[in-house]
Amino acid sequence: MYNFCKKNVMTTRGNNQSYKFAFVLLTSLFFFWGLANNMTDTLLAAFKHIMSLSDTQTSLIQMAFYGAYFCFALPAALFIKKFSYRSGIVLGLSLYACGAMMFYPAAVAESYFVYLAAIYILAGGCSILETVANPYILSMGSPETATRRLNLAQSFNPFGSITGILLSRFFILRGLQNYTAEDRATMSPDMLKVIQTDELDAITFTYMGVGEILLLVMIIMFFVNFPTGSDDGKFEIRTSFKRLFKNKRYVFGTIAQFFYVGAQICVWSFTIRMAMHITGKGEVDSSDVYLISIILFAVSRFLFTYLMRFIKAERLLVIAAASALICSIGVILFSGVLALAALVAISVFMSLMFPTICGCSLKDTGDDAKIAASGQVMAIVGGAVITPLQALLSDYAGITISFIVPTFCFAVVLAFALSLCKGEVQKS
Repeated sequence: MYNFCKKNVMTTRGNNQSYKFAFVLLTSLFFFWGLANNMTDTLLAAFKHIMSLSDTQTSLIQMAFYGAYFCFALPAALFIKKFSYRSGIVLGLSLYACGAMMFYPAAVAESYFVYLAAIYILAGGCSILETVANPYILSMGSPETATRRLNLAQSFNPFGSITGILLSRFFILRGLQNYTAEDRATMSPDMLKVIQTDELDAITFTYMGVGEILLLVMIIMFFVNFPTGSDDGKFEIRTSFKRLFKNKRYVFGTIAQFFYVGAQICVWSFTIRMAMHITGKGEVDSSDVYLISIILFAVSRFLFTYLMRFIKAERLLVIAAASALICSIGVILFSGVLALAALVAISVFMSLMFPTICGCSLKDTGDDAKIAASGQVMAIVGGAVITPLQALLSDYAGITISFIVPTFCFAVVLAFALSLCKGEVQKS
C-alpha cells in the first residue's frame, strides 16, 4: 500500500518507547495548527467590527493565511527531503512563533496590512508543520491502518480549534466595544483611535501569548530524538511530479482536498456571522454556535475513526460528503432553529474529510509520499481562493445565498468519494 511506510516502519519498531513519544509530540502539532486556524476564523468578525470592513475586505485574512499554505508546502517538502522531519518541525514552529510575535509591530503601526503579513508568516509555519506531520504519521506503523492512524492524530486538531475559539472568545471578542460601524463613522478621529487601539491590543497580546508557548515547544522539539523516518534525500523532483500526475486517484484527491478545505473555511468563517443573522445576537453570543460546531467536529472525528474499524474509509466519506451537502442546502432553504441546526451539523460531517481524503490520495505514492503530501497541503489554498467567492456573494446577494459555494464544494468531494467506491480512480 505505502512503500514509503514500509521503509520507515522498521525504524520505529526498533524503539517502541521512542515511537510512542514521537507520536505524542507529533499529535501536539495537530493541536497547534488547529489553534491557529480557528483563531484566524474569529479575526474576520473582529476586524470587521474594529475597522468597519466589508466581507470581501475581511476575506483577505483567509487569503493571507491559506495563501501561505500554498506557497510554503512544496519548499517544506523539499526541505524535509534533504534534511529531516525534526528540522522541518523546528522550522515550522519558528515561523509560527515569529508570525505571532509580529502582531506587536502590527499593533504599533495600527495597520491591517501589517497584520496580514504577520498572519502570512504564521500560516507559513503551520504549512510546514502539516507538510511534515501528515506523511510522518502515515509512515509510523502498518500501511493497512495508515488512514485510520492519520484520522486518530487529526482527532486532536479540533481540541486546538476549541482552545482557539475559547481564547478568541474571552480575550479577543470580549475586548470589542459595542460601537457599530455607523457609531464609529460619527466619532472624532482621536476617540476612534483610542477605541481601536484597545481593541487591537486584545488581538495582539493574545497572539503574542501563543507565540511564547510555541517558542517553548520549539525548544523541546529541538532536543528530542525522533525516529528517523527519512530517506537519503536523493530524488528527482520532475520524475516525482510526472509519476504523481499520472496517478489519477492522487490528482482527483488533491482537487477534492482543494474544494473540501474551501468548504470548511467558508462554513467556519461565516458561522458566527450566520448565527448573528439567524438569531439577531452579537458576536460574543453567536460565537457559542461556532464553539458547539467545533466540539461536535472533535467528537465526531473520534466516532468516525472508530467506525473505520468496521466500515471502509471510502464509504464513510460518501456518507459524510452527501450529508454535508444536504445540510448546506438546509442552511439556504430553512430559517430559525432548523437553519441553525443544519449549520452546526455541517461540522459533524466535515470532521472525516481532510484526513480521509489525504490518506486515500497518498495511497500507492511510494517514494513520492513527501512530495505528494505537500500537494495535499498546497490544496489548502482552497481556503484562500474559495472563501473570497463566498464573501463576494454574501456582499451582493446576502449571507444565506452565499452558502451555495460550500454546497458545490461538497458535491466535488462526494464525486471523489463515489469514484473511490466504484473503483474508477486507480493508479495508472
